Amino acid sequence: MSAVLRRIFLASLARRRLATALSLFAIALGVALGLAVQIIHSAALDEFGRGMHLLAGEADLQVIGPREGFDDAEYGRLAIRDEVADASPVLELDVRLPGRDRSLRIFGIDALRVAHVNPALMPLVAEAQRDERDLTVLRPDVLFASPAAQAELGVAPGGRLDVQAGAQVASLRIAGSVPGAGQGRALAVMDIAAAQALFGRLGRITRIDLRLKSGIDIEAARRALAAGLPAGVEVLTPQATEDQSAGLSRAYRVNLTMLAAIALVTGGFLVFSTQFLSVARRRQELAFLRALGLDRRALMRGLLVEGAVVGLAGGLLGIAVGHGVAALAFDVVGGDLGAGYFRGVAPALRFDPQASGAYLLLGVAAGLAGAWLPARDAQRMLPARALKSGDEAHMFRFRARPRIAAGCLGLAFVLCLLPPVGSIPVFGYLAVALILVGAVLVLPMLVRAAAHRWAGSRTVLWQLARARLAAAPGQAVVAGAGVVASVALAVAMAIMVASFRDSVDRWLTAVLPADLYVSAASQGTSGFFAPETLQRIAALPGVSRTMPVRFDTLRLDDRHLPVTLIARPLDGGSRLPLVGATAQVPTDEKPAWVSEAVVDLFAVRPGERLVLPLAGKPVAFRVAGVWRDYARQQGAVAIELDDYRAATGDLVANDVAVFLAEGASFNELAAAVRRLLGESTARIATPGEIRALSLAIFDRTFLVTYVMEAVAVLIGLFGVSTSFAALAIARRKEFGVLRHLGLTRREIGRLITLEGLLTAVAGTALGLVAGTAVALVLIEVVNRQSFHWSMDLHLPGVALLAFALIVIALAAFAARVSGYQAMRDSAVLAVREDW
Repeated sequence: MSAVLRRIFLASLARRRLATALSLFAIALGVALGLAVQIIHSAALDEFGRGMHLLAGEADLQVIGPREGFDDAEYGRLAIRDEVADASPVLELDVRLPGRDRSLRIFGIDALRVAHVNPALMPLVAEAQRDERDLTVLRPDVLFASPAAQAELGVAPGGRLDVQAGAQVASLRIAGSVPGAGQGRALAVMDIAAAQALFGRLGRITRIDLRLKSGIDIEAARRALAAGLPAGVEVLTPQATEDQSAGLSRAYRVNLTMLAAIALVTGGFLVFSTQFLSVARRRQELAFLRALGLDRRALMRGLLVEGAVVGLAGGLLGIAVGHGVAALAFDVVGGDLGAGYFRGVAPALRFDPQASGAYLLLGVAAGLAGAWLPARDAQRMLPARALKSGDEAHMFRFRARPRIAAGCLGLAFVLCLLPPVGSIPVFGYLAVALILVGAVLVLPMLVRAAAHRWAGSRTVLWQLARARLAAAPGQAVVAGAGVVASVALAVAMAIMVASFRDSVDRWLTAVLPADLYVSAASQGTSGFFAPETLQRIAALPGVSRTMPVRFDTLRLDDRHLPVTLIARPLDGGSRLPLVGATAQVPTDEKPAWVSEAVVDLFAVRPGERLVLPLAGKPVAFRVAGVWRDYARQQGAVAIELDDYRAATGDLVANDVAVFLAEGASFNELAAAVRRLLGESTARIATPGEIRALSLAIFDRTFLVTYVMEAVAVLIGLFGVSTSFAALAIARRKEFGVLRHLGLTRREIGRLITLEGLLTAVAGTALGLVAGTAVALVLIEVVNRQSFHWSMDLHLPGVALLAFALIVIALAAFAARVSGYQAMRDSAVLAVREDW
């Protein structure tokens, strides 16, 4: 294409500055949101990976057991294997810090072995803290904190740090640092024997890091070493451990990325609207270029270049905004966007050239996709006909395509029946896209049917608006496509989030039946209640009964993350939020209830046999039912507390639920518990407090979703504004004729407002229907395949109605403001070119 033609086409973008700016901004928003999500999670994953590499050190393999650990005799057995060059035992604990409302990861290490396998965890004794025999590392009352931990906790060598051990508080002296941990990891180390004694883990370890001899095949060694291990203890490579942990957040990242992609697609609709109307307004100009010798392909290339330039500019702006959004997110919600996957990870913002380049190409693609249909229509026009005034009217006579619309919706239904691809609901997202396409294809049929339905009105302006939409339903398609897409997205997310929140609220009610909950360490492994402590709590005045709860993690295989074991009195499962069918368990077998995630990940069903590794031994259970669990995405298994104690001999508990006797005072009982356990060693909460905190975390997690909903609606309103602005210019002759027939400028404005109102009503109504369909896909397909939990449909009717009315009102207002130019034009000048 010649430089002259490039200037001709690109100059049109400058002439319609508002429409170009809004289209550019819409694409920039989609690019910015998607890129920000990518940057945030890439940085968080990289930082998380560095932390995992730090903890693995030079280990070729890691022997990993449950949270409560396994017999440390396995260390001695593995250390003398022919394949092993060095072995280092580790006891990993999340230790609650009383009075600080946080926990600290403490590693119990063998200082004589850790330097050979994981030198990053080697402690360095501060010069002033050395004893005369230089055995400070082995002392039972000392702790070595990383530089990051010292800075966050405000402690230094020579200071003391209180930690919770069981239901007691122990004070440890900071004797030095862990320089290999660097500035980004808040952790501490201490002698493994001291950690076992202090935290009630005598004879237990949680991990063994192995460095193999030179020339040993890692996979062959992994299989050989795993053969003799206790049940529930697996041998994994450090990379496999990292992949399993990082994979937990994959579905959340993909969901946010897909939402950003839909916002980008909505921006593509806006480019389509502005380009389509630009082609309609410039139809005579383009026909004149054709008459002068411009061929069809060059015309199409020129119009596509316009769209590509808008996409390129929007992409560049989106890249800049995306990095700004990522920087803000790091400060406000953290590297996990509030979801809690990377708690404690502090990633740094950096430029990602690959992701930026990919999203820049997506922005250009959105601009090209939006310009393609208008360019194709311009390519097919006949110059002789297009040179005549009024020829652009046929562009708005969209032909209804009911078969294609029905095909899209039917294919969407079929795709919803397909399984995920690599735990990603690919076909579910394709179904969402097909529903949006089908809805847009249905829009001209809906507009035409509605126009005939509205024919009974006798108001002149109403009849003019109805006749315009009936004769040219394409006007509604051009102006309303963005409204349909954005409203559908916003409605779908509103229904999904409302359904999820309502289900979580009812789930919390079901799993919190007691009047008072006492937790030793809700997020840690260092706190627990001994049997005598449980008896003393049960004997307090005002206590009707207690329900101890024991938590652990179990590795059911080496391909998945460990599932959570919950042992508590269950009364045959009646205290669980069961879903689906249950199975009768023979009296001579032990019942177990699995969460929906376990059903999906491990393919177990009610009535089937389930072997759980308890205390290093395989114990057979029978699956009695499936229960809903929103707290543990990796899966959970609930068993009766008596069965757990019989299999393990473990009598301690992490939490205890307390039921008040009739007439007992909650405040008096809470005070009695505090006097018994101490002010800082246990957390006491009511079900209402736990529910409020959980729902607050829920709302913070979905903060990004709410922002994306607002962006989608904003883009849709941009579409209405730019569409009616361009339509007003393209229809200046029509308005001039109406002015000659007696309509005033104010009445022309009301006509435009009425057309915008009718278009918004049709688009919003269709968006509500399409959004409900998309919500069903999100609830029944995407969320189930991504997070492995179900939820009950909850329609926030009042909120949706209010939202629809606001969108319609804003769309009508946008049409009125955008059509202001049509009210200012001279009636004589508007029709003087008509011939």
